Amino acid sequence: MTAGLFGLKNSNRDFSKADAWGKNQFNSSFPAALSCYFHSKKLDANYISIVNNKFGINSIGMNDVFAIDPLSSNTYFAFEAQHMPFQKYVVNSLPRTDLVVLDNSTGQCLRSLEVKLTALPDNTTCNFNNEKFGSEIVIRPDTIVYLAASLASKSISTLEKIVKNSCVTITDWTDADEVIFNAKKIIDCIVEISLTIESQQSPFLLQPIWKTIGKSPKLAENCLDVFVWSDAAFAWFISQVSKAECSGNKITRQTRTSIWLYKMLLDIVNDGRFDHLDIIDKLSYNTKNDKAFASAGNVTNVYMTCENLTKPRIAKDEIKNIILGGGQNLLSPERRFDAIIFNSPELF
Repeated sequence: MTAGLFGLKNSNRDFSKADAWGKNQFNSSFPAALSCYFHSKKLDANYISIVNNKFGINSIGMNDVFAIDPLSSNTYFAFEAQHMPFQKYVVNSLPRTDLVVLDNSTGQCLRSLEVKLTALPDNTTCNFNNEKFGSEIVIRPDTIVYLAASLASKSISTLEKIVKNSCVTITDWTDADEVIFNAKKIIDCIVEISLTIESQQSPFLLQPIWKTIGKSPKLAENCLDVFVWSDAAFAWFISQVSKAECSGNKITRQTRTSIWLYKMLLDIVNDGRFDHLDIIDKLSYNTKNDKAFASAGNVTNVYMTCENLTKPRIAKDEIKNIILGGGQNLLSPERRFDAIIFNSPELF
């Protein structure tokens, strides 16, 4: 049997070859395969979304996550690709996203998904009780580009009304003091947008979790589950972590992310598109742009806590149903010295 991943028969990656199993590739392809496996077992994903003007966790079928039956012969998984329907919102070239799902029969782009394969627990929660375990999530600047485009794709008229009523008045967006003065209005505007588009929200970020026994490298018996954030819920999450970090004299990464998102939406309202490279480069506020922000597990637990986070639904002995044909032998994990020391108790 040729090496492969469950459900990923039509893809721009050839899983019979070792170069399709590198760390960066595996971290997006395995979540897609796990989601296909969920679908085969008639399991829904945990859908982090807005319902009745409230943030919460509901459920969503995988056919709705991908906007097509993931096991259909017409489903094509394009990794590290551009979701071309969003090109109209950006100046120059649209960045690539982790996964674009297409209808192979028409070539139509159906869904773009950012993908984060996250460990449970992380270093901030590994000493807590099981129900307090959380996963760190690290967000790239390009994710915010896609979030702005996704929000804009709902209703330009609604977006225009909310943004223009936000009363944000900034003449120099590079002036940190001027921006800080308007930070609360910016965050409140993002909250209003996320709640207003509730009926039009769509899957945006695919976040499977893999659970270990505490901080050990050993998988828990029940170790895998799938969480999906809607664009509205993820925008709301950004607003909340921004609000928590918003201070009177400094722009943190979280607050800066809200500023980036608002500026992108403002430019769409005013000009029909935004220059993401210019926004991210010039609105840095003396902080590196290698990532938008990160939230540790003690933060994300509050937003993701549910029965399936405490006890994931897929057992470790089912992994052999997802990684097929000896694909595990093609993996090239990082050789981290701390991991080697930790797993070599005989040295001491």
